[in-house]
Amino acid sequence: MLVRVTGVVVEDGRVLLLDQDTGGGRSWSLPGGKVEEGEPLAGALVREMREETGLAVEVGRLLYVCDHLPDGGPHVLHVTFEARRVGGTAGDIAAGLDTWPIRGVRFVEFAELPRLGFSERFAELARAGWPGAGSYMGAKAEIGL
Repeated sequence: MLVRVTGVVVEDGRVLLLDQDTGGGRSWSLPGGKVEEGEPLAGALVREMREETGLAVEVGRLLYVCDHLPDGGPHVLHVTFEARRVGGTAGDIAAGLDTWPIRGVRFVEFAELPRLGFSERFAELARAGWPGAGSYMGAKAEIGL
């Protein structure tokens, strides 16, 4: 099983996303990545956010945990946290550290999420401030990812 952390940074009613091919069919995604052996979840998220977005973040509440069980691939446990910018500049990324090149980093309106490949359910959860935060959500598809 692989463990992956992602972060949700919301500023002025907009959520931070990456434009990056991930092999999953859409190019926009939440920033985050693989947790390294012996690395705490919060430490992994702080590292990934800095590498992928240029932001220094403070890890907040646990938003959700979900599974991704791809055919023929490893089981991936996704752990998603709220995060708050404490420094840095969005888009000042560390080139070459990601398997998939990052084409862009930007804050997008919640209403734009479905157009970028997120489900309406995911957009609703984001707009509502993540009711049920800290919950196990089941399959990744249940929240529209």
